Amino acid sequence: MNEFLLIFRRDYKTKEVQPSPAELQTHLQHWQEWFGSLAEKDLLARKLQRWDGQGRVLKQGESATDGPYAEIKESIGGLIIINAESYEQAEEIAKDCPIFELGGTVEIRMGL
Repeated sequence: MNEFLLIFRRDYKTKEVQPSPAELQTHLQHWQEWFGSLAEKDLLARKLQRWDGQGRVLKQGESATDGPYAEIKESIGGLIIINAESYEQAEEIAKDCPIFELGGTVEIRMGL
């Protein structure tokens, strides 16, 4: 197995493309389900960690109150490290990512 970094990006600044509170709640549920399915398949190379918009990993019980901190239109909203046999398998895993529901993208990078 190889490790791949999945980086999630989307536009967090343009007001017209932001989800309503109800849409965001549904969207967050999709993330939880997706992460759960990756964990069930033993595809997560590292445990999930929350982080603030400045890239600082949050400690247990901490929360990011003002993030994400976007200085450009599209910014990084999160990342995970997965296990996959190949880049093609990493692409297959990434294609079900909830970020696409909100017009975002997934960047895939092979680990070292």
